[in-house]
Amino acid sequence: MQRLALVTLIPTLVTATLLVAMLAPQQLMTLRGMAQNTAEAIATQAASVTAVPLRDMQRRELVRIAESIGDLPHVARVQIRAADGEILADSLGRSGSDHSESLTVVRDVVDTERPGQPVLGSVVVDVSLRDAIAMQQASLRHALVALALSLVLAAIIAWQAARWISAPLRRLVNAVHQLGRGDRHVEVEVTDQTEIGELQRGFNSAAMALFDVQRGMEREIEHATVELARKNAALEAASVAKARFLAAASHDLRQPLYALTLFSSALAEDERDPVRLDRIAHIQECVEALDHLFSELLDLSRLETGAMQIEIAEFPLDHVFQEVSRNFRMIAEQHGLRLIMRATNLWVRSDRTMLSRILNNLVSNALRYTSHGGVLVVARRRGDGTVRVDVWDTGSGIAAEHQVRVFDEFYRVECHSNEHDVGRRRGLGLGLATVQRLAELLDTRVLLKSKPGHGSVFSFHLPEIPPQQLPAHHGPESSLDVSGMRVLVIDDEPAILSGIRYLLTSWGCEVAVAEDRVQALQATEAWNLPPDIVISDLRLRDGESGLDVLAALDAHYQIDGHPPFSRLLITGETRSDRLREIMAARIPVLYKPVSPEQLREALMAAWNASRAEA
Repeated sequence: MQRLALVTLIPTLVTATLLVAMLAPQQLMTLRGMAQNTAEAIATQAASVTAVPLRDMQRRELVRIAESIGDLPHVARVQIRAADGEILADSLGRSGSDHSESLTVVRDVVDTERPGQPVLGSVVVDVSLRDAIAMQQASLRHALVALALSLVLAAIIAWQAARWISAPLRRLVNAVHQLGRGDRHVEVEVTDQTEIGELQRGFNSAAMALFDVQRGMEREIEHATVELARKNAALEAASVAKARFLAAASHDLRQPLYALTLFSSALAEDERDPVRLDRIAHIQECVEALDHLFSELLDLSRLETGAMQIEIAEFPLDHVFQEVSRNFRMIAEQHGLRLIMRATNLWVRSDRTMLSRILNNLVSNALRYTSHGGVLVVARRRGDGTVRVDVWDTGSGIAAEHQVRVFDEFYRVECHSNEHDVGRRRGLGLGLATVQRLAELLDTRVLLKSKPGHGSVFSFHLPEIPPQQLPAHHGPESSLDVSGMRVLVIDDEPAILSGIRYLLTSWGCEVAVAEDRVQALQATEAWNLPPDIVISDLRLRDGESGLDVLAALDAHYQIDGHPPFSRLLITGETRSDRLREIMAARIPVLYKPVSPEQLREALMAAWNASRAEA
């Protein structure tokens, strides 16, 4: 609008200015010309009137003539002079004697009655220009006032014209803003048939097309949202079904595996024949391979069902390194590899069990895919208050296309040429997925760097704490001799009861078995004293819980309010609600299948803990 008004106003301003600039000098010249003519006329008339008195030298008459001429308008002064220049009459007119604003005219006086005679004298008439200049200034003021009024009027007309011209554009701008705000349908009025009208019609067409596209997209988004919700529900149902399947498989399939573990271990206890021992060793290797596969499934099931609870503690990292070294040093030596756990004095705050499982999986995976060289585990202090743990290997490495998926469930990189124990310990592709899940529970993430043919490095960070004083250990470590211990075993699987009875008996234990609460109470009647330890499955037949059986045995003995016996739960259950019951009861728990070494250590740990509390 401002630009349109300025464009409209400039021609008027220029025209008026030029007119004033041209007419003012012209008017001044006209006024001067009029004054010049007036002065010449007065001088000519004065010269004609003064001829006779000047010839006769009638001074009084000359003075009277000068005064009468001075009374005329615009006359400033009149002088009558003789031929020799003597001033015979001098009269000031009514217009004053300011010669700076006057025009002087001189006329010779001749005797018209005597032609040919010399000039009698002269008449000098001064005509004042002051009135003419005043008239000129008044005219200029009037012109300027008229110019100002015309400019104001032109500005008003220009502004209104600009508003009228720009109104369609403003409406288009407002309509565009409405579109930007997401209004449903926007339309502007078509005001004329000019280019502006074409623009308005084009905008209306574009707005209508955009509205149709928006409605189509909304319908598509709504349909996609419904479809996504349906697929999400299907995925959630599949995830729940998978978790339930894994939980059922972890319990039901591990039951016979646990029994097989017990029987194979019991067979090896008293066997001396090398041939049979070799066959038993092959059976145990197959059992270990099955145990490895089921352990992967169990860990995944426990992670997905939320059964794994974090227990944050502060401990020296080197203790975990030593534990991992004891687990895998012999395996590394069997394959001609070096396992280096770099000693460290750093302390961390984390869950020790989860951290051990992460390092065990990473070291096991590194040894499996390394044919020469070895594995290095090292910890470094970072400047951000964390400790970085690196697991290096000199194995076959992982190609770039596999690196983004190695942490996915059931994803394996096929590399049989460098893989040890392919037939016996071939995993399900859950090891690294479990590692990443455990790391996320510890509020960290495992990172991978690898180059095919040059090995890999897995890294993660842990919170660092200042080193602390370790509690002193007094006395020798307790032995794992369980001979003479009275053990009550409760399980609803006869094969498991038979196998564990055979194994514990071979260790010198006095064993009683039961399948439910009634049989458990009946079995204790053969002993005068409570059993030293009760081993129970969590889930028994007919929905009965091992915790209920332990509570019934407690009520049966009722000795001074103290627990009358040690207790240990062995289960393949992964449901979070069941596991929370165990955690609330503060009873040690092992997950099937349990190796004989784990069972022996757990027996002694539970028995020693019970004696310490008593």
